[in-house]
Formats: sequence, C-alpha cells, structure tokens
Amino acid sequence: MEKNKNFYIGTGILAGLLFGIATPLSKILIARMNSFELAGLLYLGASLAMIPFVVKRENDFMERIKNRRQIKYIFIVVIFGGLLAPLLMLMGLRIANSASVSIFLNLELVATAVIGVILFKDQIDRFSLIGLILTFLAGLITAISEGPNNIIAGLFVLGACVCWGIDNNLTAIIDGITPQEMTFIKGIFAGSVNLMIGLSLTTAQVHYLTFLLAVALGMISYGVSIVLFIMTAQQIGATRGQVLFATSTFWGIIFAFVLFKSPITTAQIFALIFITGGILFTSVLIHEHEHTHEEIEHIHMHSHNDGHHNHTHEHPLNLNLRHTHLHKHEKITHTHKHFPDIHHRHSHRINR
Repeated sequence: MEKNKNFYIGTGILAGLLFGIATPLSKILIARMNSFELAGLLYLGASLAMIPFVVKRENDFMERIKNRRQIKYIFIVVIFGGLLAPLLMLMGLRIANSASVSIFLNLELVATAVIGVILFKDQIDRFSLIGLILTFLAGLITAISEGPNNIIAGLFVLGACVCWGIDNNLTAIIDGITPQEMTFIKGIFAGSVNLMIGLSLTTAQVHYLTFLLAVALGMISYGVSIVLFIMTAQQIGATRGQVLFATSTFWGIIFAFVLFKSPITTAQIFALIFITGGILFTSVLIHEHEHTHEEIEHIHMHSHNDGHHNHTHEHPLNLNLRHTHLHKHEKITHTHKHFPDIHHRHSHRINR
C-alpha cells in the first residue's frame, strides 16, 4: 500500500509539472490567437496524444461507454472541464502575468475540496485539512500582493477553477473507461467546439506554425498531464490529487522567470513554502476503519499487491506490476488505512 501511495504521489507531482509549464508558454501563444482558438488547440492536442491507446482498445471501449451513468458524467466533464475551464483560464491569462495566474489556479484545490466533501463523499482528515489550508493560503498571499489590478483576471481564473473542481471530482469516480480514453473524449469534443468558435470569431490570418506549437503543447501539458492526474485522483482521491497537482504553481513561476525574467517576489517565495507544506501534510495516510466493498466490475490501473485485486489472468503476468483492464471485485469487509480512492467512496455512518 505504501509503495502504491508513493507511486501515485509521484504521478500527481509530475502532472503538476507538465501543466505548470503550459501557463507561461500559453502566454506566448495567446498573443497570436484568441482564447477560443488556443483552448481548442490545447485540448485537441491532448486527444491526439491518446489516439494510440484508444485504437488499441477500440471494441472494448465502445461497449463500456454504453453505461448511462458514465455517459452523463462524461458529458458534464467535457462541458465543464474541457469547454468552459480552459477558456476562462486563458481569458484571465490574457490580462494578467503568467506567474500570477499560476498561483491563482490554487483556487482549483479549494473548489475541488468543497465540491468533493459536499457531493462526492471525499474524506478530509486533520492532516489533509492542514494541507488544504496551507495551499489555499499560498494563493491568497499572492492575490493580496498583486493588488486590485488583477481582480478581473482572478475572477476568470476562479470560474475556471470551479469548472475544473466539478471535472476533478467526476473524473475521480468514472471507472468505466481508462484515463487515456477519458482524456481523448474530453479533448476531441471540447477542443473541436472551442476551435470552431475561435475560427469563426477571427479575421486574422492563420499562423500554422503557432497552431502546431499549440497542439504540441496540448499533447504534453494537457494530454499526458490529464492522464497522470486522473490516475492520481482515482487512487488517492480528488482533493489529495489536486494538492499534488498544485505544484504546477511552482513550475509555472519557475518557467515564467526563465521565459520572461519575471522576478520572484517575497510573497511568491512564501507561497511556495506553503504549497510544499500542503503537499507534505496531504500525503500523510491516517484514515483507517472497518469498511465493506460491494461487488463491482470496473477498469483502472492497478497491481495485485494492494489487498484489493486478487483476480486471475489468462496469460502469464507479473501481478505486482501495474496494468489496466476490466476486472471484477467480490464483496469483502476488512480494515486498513486508505485514501478516498476509486475503491473507498463509502459512507462513514456504517462500519465505523
């Protein structure tokens, strides 16, 4: 369990790194296109990066997305996480510097936590709450230090964070499809719509090299990053995954300094210290009680050394290595420390 936890802490931080570099690089690209165009190209790039994974599992994939509940969740994720959130974020980025927007994006953590606790049975223990507060304070310190000029930009980014908060919580419980498939669906539909809107609003000449660069950035900073975040959220919960993803702030500030020579202020240094503390506190695993797993069939990345996966395979396989396929769980009651991952979205009024 400890080994698996450390692995997914690593995937969460890596997701933050890849997303963090997108903010200063998008600042360069958005000077040559409108927000709709860039949002569309970034998410189309994300979907293109996932094509090899989707084609590999095409038949099985088409069968699994017939579930009505999953389709409803996917539709909401596409609208809020794919269409609205990146558009609002880029509108804020157009009128604010990239370092500030990187830190404003910490509000996504607060939105994810509040929505998760109220609607999705996410559990916030005392260490996680401390981590949440520290990460929020990092964004607050930066916002105060920026003064009133960035209020409008902050409101745009806040709207994006609420949309991504809805996306994060739903994505963490969509277990009928793989993270790569979810990223493909979000990217292809949301990206196409935003790009068509963007092209209809502009009369400027298309800069093909800029378009290609935006797609390439989307493949890495949105495609790979989203997949890593989904893996993390499914395994340690949406709120904890979001705290790790908040390291994007750190990477955004560093890349803004490298690209634009943006000075690193005292407030940003304190903010980064708070973010580091938030990650450390959130990574402490103390939640333990007797709980029951009902019988379920789903698909996600897993290994067979975590106490929850004891199914057999037709072909020889090192069961301690992580792999992804459709599998079934029998009903079981046991006690162990756990995150609110894809197996532990249970009520706490029973078996406690």
